[in-house]
Amino acid sequence: MEAQSLSVKRAQVEFHNFASLGEPDRAARVYAEENARRGSLLSKHLAFVGPLSPFLEIGANAGHTSYMLCNEYNAEGFALDISADALRHGIALQDRWGLPRAPVRVAGDALNLPFADNSLQMVCAFQMLSQFMNIESVFLEVKRVLAPGGVFYFAEEPLKRLLTLGLYRAPYLDTMRPWERSLYEQGLLGYVVQDVIGAHQEESFGIRQNHSMYLRDWRTLIEKHFASVEYEVFVRSHGWGESSMRSLARRFDRHGSDWVPARLLGGTLAAFCKKAGAPPNEAPDLNRFQRYLRCPDCHGPLSRDAAETLRCAACGYDAPNEGGVYNVLKAADRKELYPGDRDDLIDFSLPGHETKLGDGWQELEGVFGNKYRWIDARATAVLKRTKPGPHHIRIRGHAHEQCFLQGAPVTVTLRVNGGPERVWPLERNGLFVIEQPVPDAPEYTLEISAAPRWTVPTDDREFSVNISMIRLVDDAA
Repeated sequence: MEAQSLSVKRAQVEFHNFASLGEPDRAARVYAEENARRGSLLSKHLAFVGPLSPFLEIGANAGHTSYMLCNEYNAEGFALDISADALRHGIALQDRWGLPRAPVRVAGDALNLPFADNSLQMVCAFQMLSQFMNIESVFLEVKRVLAPGGVFYFAEEPLKRLLTLGLYRAPYLDTMRPWERSLYEQGLLGYVVQDVIGAHQEESFGIRQNHSMYLRDWRTLIEKHFASVEYEVFVRSHGWGESSMRSLARRFDRHGSDWVPARLLGGTLAAFCKKAGAPPNEAPDLNRFQRYLRCPDCHGPLSRDAAETLRCAACGYDAPNEGGVYNVLKAADRKELYPGDRDDLIDFSLPGHETKLGDGWQELEGVFGNKYRWIDARATAVLKRTKPGPHHIRIRGHAHEQCFLQGAPVTVTLRVNGGPERVWPLERNGLFVIEQPVPDAPEYTLEISAAPRWTVPTDDREFSVNISMIRLVDDAA
């Protein structure tokens, strides 16, 4: 089974750039809550974990938990994410929180970690293992880079529940309909929905989700690869519908714990997994952090020159310091995932995107990767093909809640090269992604329409929806 396709990696780059600090106040609040939760767990198990340096956080997003490890635990290490932009955005968190110390930031692939064998004392991962169809492949990489006696600390991974009808995909709380919110607050929604509430948002970006792991599956996988482990299980208990079932299930657990409730109701798992062997008696040296790295192409050692570029003498691979981030993906993947400004992509967070826009667009708004332009009734844009073969158009946008207060259906319409219109009805406010196959052509003129239009008293403009990305996607990707 392929653990993660290139198209999913591309979607992760796009999503993390868009979501990491697109709403800075909200993101900082959420990240602070996550750090408090993750730090509390780490402190509870610190005697088992032992030394923390050098650490690696994989799937670090903006790197907020790595900043916590550096500043609250005096640890040294690396924040790794497949999105170099998300890591670059993290500097805003460091400024906002007034943090003096930062991790080394590395863009890389969890399936090909650019680190030497047996080089790290702790590896962390939060809310990211379930994005791989073959989770064991990530475990094998983590085990490879951990030093003997090192610890893999992962948390917030979903547990599949037995007690559900699995009828449909539920959105996040802020876009739920009133009846969904009512069921959620009573603790009944989980009995009718599939997998994790809100998972559809990431899947709409093309990020596949693996929510097939029951508690026993996680335990089997962990104990296959690690010598000892300490667990923490967190069970869903929203409202009377889940809290009463949790209390009842605890009576059938021989230890009175949450293991039986977790099998029935799901929840999340945290684990501290220790690799066999005795830890090395060697002080970490992050001043020469390149000694912990390896070339992603040939797996040879990397050096760092006076210009702060990482280089491989064996194969000629190089990774310059770009805005404080080293992009240490395989050269072929880096070329595909970071092609720069090109004719088949309009990313509103990139300078120069406006050259591909026609009429109907309003001023650029937003911050970091979440930059967008409103349209009123109609806007046009032009994309050019850069690869042969079948393609489809992919448009990412956002529908404000005001759209749904106008007493008319909310729709987005797309016409390509003057062809027939295709209409997408939007049922909820929030993020939307629409896709449409396109015929072979060297160039595509897009007409995007939306309804209904609306106004606000403090602005003389008319609005419908806003758009933040338009791209041609190779169907073979």
